[in-house]
Amino acid sequence: MKRLLFTLFTTFIFSVAITAQSNGISKDIKKTTLKVFPNPAKNIVNVLGLKNSHTSSITILDSYGNIVLRHTWEIKNNALNIPIPSLSTGIYVISIHSKEQQLQTKFYKK
Repeated sequence: MKRLLFTLFTTFIFSVAITAQSNGISKDIKKTTLKVFPNPAKNIVNVLGLKNSHTSSITILDSYGNIVLRHTWEIKNNALNIPIPSLSTGIYVISIHSKEQQLQTKFYKK
């Protein structure tokens, strides 16, 4: 019985993966190498590996999902420097939305 359940489960997962690829979902999920430093950060978080954009919406969320900081910036030289001196110590998520990309990454504020 356990073997049958395992086989059914793996078959289901495999079929979902194949369906996602055939529907073009895999095209939207691209491996992007982002570098976030320093981590932990004190005053500024640097994000490298971005696509240049004239207008990008940058949102920082706390560990509860509350928006604590929101800006619209231009991304130049594939990098972004975000000032964070007003944030409390904790774990945060940076959400970057533009015409060129939609990304999220984490950092720790010291």
